[in-house]
Amino acid sequence: MSQVAHYRPEKLTDIHSKLLGRDTMVEILLPPQYAQTNGPYPLLILNDGQDAEAIGLKKTVEHLVHREEISEVIVVAVHAGDRMQEYGVAAKSDFKKRGSKAKAYTRFMMTELIPYLEYRYAITKTPTQRAIGGFSLGGLSAMDIAWHSDYFGKVGAFSGSFWWRKRDSASRFYSEQYDRIMHQQIRKGKYKAGLKFWFQTGLLDEQSDRNKNGVIDSIDDTLDLIVELTKKGYRPFHDIQYLELPDGAHDLPTWGRALPEFLKWAFSPSAQKV
Repeated sequence: MSQVAHYRPEKLTDIHSKLLGRDTMVEILLPPQYAQTNGPYPLLILNDGQDAEAIGLKKTVEHLVHREEISEVIVVAVHAGDRMQEYGVAAKSDFKKRGSKAKAYTRFMMTELIPYLEYRYAITKTPTQRAIGGFSLGGLSAMDIAWHSDYFGKVGAFSGSFWWRKRDSASRFYSEQYDRIMHQQIRKGKYKAGLKFWFQTGLLDEQSDRNKNGVIDSIDDTLDLIVELTKKGYRPFHDIQYLELPDGAHDLPTWGRALPEFLKWAFSPSAQKV
């Protein structure tokens, strides 16, 4: 059997974001034969790129490419800055004023980072071959960015922070239906043809159970978001995939275990033809 061909890592440290008011760190993983080919290649952008090594990103991509379970893909791991302010929902901060820079982060992604990436690398222009993903708050951010742009055809949220809400759940006026911000964004938004969603949760994500229904909030919030997407016209098992891990916790080892399933869903050779 042939040896696994190694992806070539690059670090971009020269991207200053005027929108975020800081220098950004971006790690790129390029396919082994990138320099000898013209592309274009599918694209994956990941929030919380500083955790790429902890989740085994490079090794996982290399292994799946070697086994021909996914197509060769350019991976862009964007290191987080102030996660509690830059991640979130661009349209509205949460009840503690977190996510105040989420709009700036979205604009950084769409108007600063992506144009630079497209200028420098051979990236496909086909949305169905471009995906964005993230973990926890990074998953919420990825979902919001994909929902409000036409650039990405696929989005993945690992233990997404879909509890993000306008009002404290302890408030007597709190409403599951109206106070969860991402759910409201889906409810008020328009159906986007071709967009596909991948969600992962774990039974050990947390212990909180706001509505006392015996289901932890992480799972409730994700399943309720899937319901909103279904109401919009997205089809479970076709447009929406859901992975629930019985022993999955809210941590990097869990997300590392789930990563191959996301990558195969997003970048299997058959998925690139859809």
